[in-house]
Amino acid sequence: TFCQAGVPCFMADMKGDLSGISQAGKLSSFIEKRKDKFGVPNPEFKPCPVRFYDVFGEQGFPMRTTVSAMGPQLLSRIMNLTEVQSGVLNMIFRIADDNQLLLIDLKDLRLMLDFVAQHPESLTAYGTATTVSIGAIQRSLLGLESEGADKFFGEPAFKVEDLIDIENGLGVMSVLAADKLMLNPKLYSTFLLWLMSELYATLPEVGDLPLPKLVFFFDEAHMLFDGTSKAMVDKLEQVIRLIRSKGVGIYFITQSPSDIPDAILGQLGNRVQHALRAYTPKDQKAVRVAAQSFRANPSFSTEQAIMELETGEALVSVLDEKGAPTIVQRAKVLFPLSQIGAITEGQRLDIQNAAPDHIKEYAEYFDRESAYEVLMAQKEQEDAETAAVLRRQEEAKQQKEAEKEAERQQKELERQMKEEEKEAERQRKAEEIEALRRQREQEKLEKEAAREAERQRKEAEREAERRRKEEERIAKEKSKSSSMWKRTIFGTLIGAVLGSVGHQVGTSVGKKITGSSSSSSSSKKKTSTTKKKSSSESIIGKAAKSAASTATRQVTTEILKNIFK
Repeated sequence: TFCQAGVPCFMADMKGDLSGISQAGKLSSFIEKRKDKFGVPNPEFKPCPVRFYDVFGEQGFPMRTTVSAMGPQLLSRIMNLTEVQSGVLNMIFRIADDNQLLLIDLKDLRLMLDFVAQHPESLTAYGTATTVSIGAIQRSLLGLESEGADKFFGEPAFKVEDLIDIENGLGVMSVLAADKLMLNPKLYSTFLLWLMSELYATLPEVGDLPLPKLVFFFDEAHMLFDGTSKAMVDKLEQVIRLIRSKGVGIYFITQSPSDIPDAILGQLGNRVQHALRAYTPKDQKAVRVAAQSFRANPSFSTEQAIMELETGEALVSVLDEKGAPTIVQRAKVLFPLSQIGAITEGQRLDIQNAAPDHIKEYAEYFDRESAYEVLMAQKEQEDAETAAVLRRQEEAKQQKEAEKEAERQQKELERQMKEEEKEAERQRKAEEIEALRRQREQEKLEKEAAREAERQRKEAEREAERRRKEEERIAKEKSKSSSMWKRTIFGTLIGAVLGSVGHQVGTSVGKKITGSSSSSSSSKKKTSTTKKKSSSESIIGKAAKSAASTATRQVTTEILKNIFK
């Protein structure tokens, strides 16, 4: 095997079962049946020295590269860019190179695209690029990042020389964990194309060697050519044709030779064809194409043999000493001396820990100053300058606004003063009008008061006149009544006196006439003169009292009548 011959190999592990070559094989019933046929009665199972790699750094040491090392052509292929967009990407790389801006990871490229989009003047010496094209590249770059491709770009960048290593006389097998990488065929195929291009650009010319320095196995080789531009195929053909002088052998592994372009298929000298089954017309055509790629062997039908090959059999054709392909031969494939099948995570970890120090360094990611940091610093400076300009503009704007505000306030103050003056004038006029109205109202009230006073005066005069006349009438009536009253009083008094005197006189005369006859005439006679004198005086006094009393009653009655009258 290549390993036993001391030839390092690189291969992609699509299903994870290729990792078993790191472990020693075991005797099985299949090997038991074939060991004697191969002349190996006591096979010595042994593992191969293996180093695991993984673009995503999950199942092996990361295999990174820089954006600059990948180049615009391969990046365009990964991102499915159009011809115009690829041209714009070329300009981006050229601008970065001319300005000594390192494009290491995808954030460098993303910021570079953003820089060019914001500074179109930077493209003046290189051409023109529309924002539409730059936007399309940015969207493709975003899609690439979402698929995990950002882990592929960075540092430390993988050195292809580390694939060429020998341990204890055995070639080291570099196994790429590609089960996750296969989910993005473009990234997988582009990665392999980059690796092969790096080998071609890095390794020196060595001419023809007895054994190759390195052998590449490209599994699922048809992915290398699906959607690949003619320019890329031509470059790949050139690399394959010339890389042999670098001491590198390449094996393309695919289902049918028709999966490989004829220009590249013609460069391949050694061919190993396993069995193909033809159940459809398309399958039959593929079998015929595979058979026609061999130099025919007259002893059997190549087309028929391809469909009859059993497990562990293959059709083989190699180059002879003169460089011409030999006729096709049926051959048995020697059983492997290492394990067939996947290994455990613990076994993989043990192998990782046993790797040399210079390989372990790939696990330590670092980010040095590149286009991102430079452009960010420049952007921050521009932002700071822009912010300063904006701040000055804002300050000037605020100053102008302050001046305008002051002017507006001044105008507003003047307007308010005018308004106040107008209001004061209006109030003054209103007060004058109100004062005039009040004056008129007062004058009106005064006139009305004067009229009312005059009316009251006249009314008072009339009332006074009426009262005067009434008083005169009352006075006349009183005078008349007083005269009559006086006459009545005096008459009454006189009448009362006369009546009383007459009454008293009559009474006394009667008593005298009818009085005490038993009295002696003499005693009466003696005292006759005295008693007559006393009786006369007594009668007159009683008559006067009676007359006064009567007169008083009469006068009172008359007065009350006059009062109530």
